[in-house]
Amino acid sequence: MKITVFKYQDLGPDRLYEILKLRSEVFVVEQKCAYQDLDNKDEKALHLVGEKNNKIIAYTRIFKKGAFFKNSSIGRVLVKKKYRNKDYGRKIMTSSIEKLKKDPKEEIIEISAQKYLLKFYSELGFEKVGEEYLEDNIPHVKMILKI
Repeated sequence: MKITVFKYQDLGPDRLYEILKLRSEVFVVEQKCAYQDLDNKDEKALHLVGEKNNKIIAYTRIFKKGAFFKNSSIGRVLVKKKYRNKDYGRKIMTSSIEKLKKDPKEEIIEISAQKYLLKFYSELGFEKVGEEYLEDNIPHVKMILKI
């Protein structure tokens, strides 16, 4: 899988369409969760796009400290269903973490993790902070990684 980092304005309409389609496929259709994916935050994010055979199969968006949140953040983490359990999720997350680590101002990465992925994120070094909560009717936990 080749991972490329894009600013919003560099995504282009076709790539942006594929990203939004995949986010809808995973978070709305597959997880049966009606929520507002288009949240006016994509323009401030860096987009990490994982491609295999010229198809987007993995994705995250990252925010530097202060862009929207107090700490830096990684979100909209996904791997296309037929490519799961092949380590692509770990690869896109590791690349996202490394991208944020390159900035000496970044100290903490904060995520809102779906509860069922707690072990996955823990293996990447994230620690659970606080209690479980519902986000879009799905159990989540706040997790942080000190970098």
